[in-house]
Amino acid sequence: QVQLVESGGGLVQTGESLTISCAISGRTFTRSAMAWFRQAPGKEREFVAGYSVISVSGLTFYADSVKGRFTIARDAAKNTLYLQMNTLKPEDTAIYYCATRNWVATERAEDYNDWGQGTQVTVSS
Repeated sequence: QVQLVESGGGLVQTGESLTISCAISGRTFTRSAMAWFRQAPGKEREFVAGYSVISVSGLTFYADSVKGRFTIARDAAKNTLYLQMNTLKPEDTAIYYCATRNWVATERAEDYNDWGQGTQVTVSS
């Protein structure tokens, strides 16, 4: 059974940094493309960052709203995905979810098979 468990969320102030994590078990990490999505109250779930296992255009990619501020990374030895978030803004406030599928990450939530329960990130102004 695949399990994804996010952690590291919390309350920070505008301009601060935060790193959240997603531990995955129950599937082969080396063929698992992974991504971060987020959902703010009253809004649809949106793509944040993706990390592919294979790609012709680069392994990582980001939503325009976080490009240059967020960094997605993974540690195969720990079966863990990370999202380092710098220069946080109030509009980054949301529940952050990690998701996984085979090989290639996409921006579409419906492409992912498995999801974590989410971790809350709140940025105060």
